[in-house]
Amino acid sequence: LIKEKPAMQGSLKSPGEFAALLSKKTQSITAKLKRSLWIELIACIVFTIMLLLAGIIGKYSSLRIYFSVFAIVCFLFIPVLFFLIKKTNQLGSSVLPVKSNLSALSKILDQYVKIYFRFTMAIIPVCILFSFSLGYNDERLHNPNFNQSLSASLTKTSAVIIFLAAYFIVFSAGMYYLSKWYLKKLYGNYLVQLQSLIKELEE
Repeated sequence: LIKEKPAMQGSLKSPGEFAALLSKKTQSITAKLKRSLWIELIACIVFTIMLLLAGIIGKYSSLRIYFSVFAIVCFLFIPVLFFLIKKTNQLGSSVLPVKSNLSALSKILDQYVKIYFRFTMAIIPVCILFSFSLGYNDERLHNPNFNQSLSASLTKTSAVIIFLAAYFIVFSAGMYYLSKWYLKKLYGNYLVQLQSLIKELEE
């Protein structure tokens, strides 16, 4: 506005008023990011409760242990999401300085998305090995013919290895694309828009 209408220098708005006008454009994006965080927080709480119930009323001890452990893992995400919502409220509601607030918000959420994705991919082999070890111990304790069935399985070692490798590859690939889509849908698109607005403010 200053460049296009230099003759209006005397009637221009103050820096605070300009910042308020610029912040209006970003409020919709920060509101959408905050909505995504609330959706994930509610989903995380519901999923944690479901895992806890499965861990309490599960028929097999292996399933009870498995669901209880991952209920604790999911529970650890709840305070993180509360912190991000609080931070989004603080940075999104402040008028000045607009650019630094948006940059801080973008940096925090971008880092969260990266850590979230890396954690998801890193925990996949842990989940698979943990589930197989629990299933092995549960079967060994409750199946009187376990040693015979195990010997029969070991005679087909190549088939077992192929099955496990195929299971791991398919499951990992599915989780990779699902996590990418999920994080892009929930945060990625809005973060791109937020970065675009930050560039506009820099210009």
